Amino acid sequence: MSTLRPGQSWGTEASGPPDLEVSGSDRVLAEVLGRGVADPLVRFSAAPDSDLARALGLVAGAASTGLALPLDVLAIRTGDSPAETVGVNNVVVGVPPDRLKAWHRPAGLSVEIDGVVLDAAKATSLVVMNGQYLRGLDLSPRGHPGDGVAEAQLYALPPGARRAMRSRLTTGAHLPHPAISTRRARRVVVRASRPVALEVDGNAAGQITALEIALRPAAYRLLV
Repeated sequence: MSTLRPGQSWGTEASGPPDLEVSGSDRVLAEVLGRGVADPLVRFSAAPDSDLARALGLVAGAASTGLALPLDVLAIRTGDSPAETVGVNNVVVGVPPDRLKAWHRPAGLSVEIDGVVLDAAKATSLVVMNGQYLRGLDLSPRGHPGDGVAEAQLYALPPGARRAMRSRLTTGAHLPHPAISTRRARRVVVRASRPVALEVDGNAAGQITALEIALRPAAYRLLV
């Protein structure tokens, strides 16, 4: 199944009923997809705060047109466990950018993206975006949940620059920024010198010292 490419049509006419019917938040959708159904056709009745729905322009309560859109997921492994969980929109390691304050210190991360080691010594936060929005903020203006690639953002802003950055998140004007490294990403490996917070699809998911994220392209089809 192909993913979104410039100049190409996106989606196919759906035939038959959906394999899964999901109502609620992005996290609820991710939990259902994490059960391992192969290439499911999903009807998603999104909660009003769904960042995935916002990126796709879905309207709550709108009737389906019968078009099936292939969408990507983020497959997540923590520690040495072989078990995978799923994110449909984003993963944040450290302090989320919209909550980054002057007193937050570097998270002690080492970060590798598609085999390339990044300088993360001053980083407070790593964000891996499959979609475009985080809590309604335009964190990844070029992000799209069906284009076959994620965007990794490494935040290493000095304390005095963080407030101004937060004020620009609504419109995506925080990028480009010399202290925010952005890369297209398909595989991200993270190590932390001390336990750091993990957030998946806008929800706290404990703390980690080791993490691997792999983009899974066209993992499901969303009925719109």
